[in-house]
Amino acid sequence: MQVDVPVGGVLAALDIPLQEGPWVQSGRKLSRVVVPCRLKAEIRITQTQAQDIVIGQTALIDTRTDTIQGTITRIDRAVRNGTVTIDVTLPPDLPPSARPDLSVDGNVIIERLDDVPYVGRPTFGQANQRVSIVKLSDDGDFEDRVTIQLGASSVNDMQALEGLMEGDEVILSDMSCWDGFDRVRIRN
Repeated sequence: MQVDVPVGGVLAALDIPLQEGPWVQSGRKLSRVVVPCRLKAEIRITQTQAQDIVIGQTALIDTRTDTIQGTITRIDRAVRNGTVTIDVTLPPDLPPSARPDLSVDGNVIIERLDDVPYVGRPTFGQANQRVSIVKLSDDGDFEDRVTIQLGASSVNDMQALEGLMEGDEVILSDMSCWDGFDRVRIRN
């Protein structure tokens, strides 16, 4: 029997040891051939963040030494272990750090907002909600509870639409144990 591969590439793995004589079931994976200039990245996005992702968006793939810009070409319909798998097509001129089966990190650019006030993501902050957070007072001795309006969000930051001024310092961690107080004194 002769097995032909429809594309030219490099033999990356031989899944079963092949010798003359044994039978192989039809459809069984025998080997894996990689075309080095046609790699793709698979990234897993948490199901709550995957809702805004669409085909055609830009994704940045971090190989730990390089960042490669790719395009989302497939979004898995199924959720597995709380994540959605997304395929990112990479350009043909890849850096030397891009290799088959490499563990990578990926960020999807959903929207880019320039010159907007933002704050780090509060513990219980959700996009387009009003939340109560604790802000350091001007004298630095007290923390005052303020209500802010959040806008668009990313993994680490959120747009601050109302309630904060540039330069305000806030506490982003859980302060729910102090919910009954509007002002808390800081001691060094």
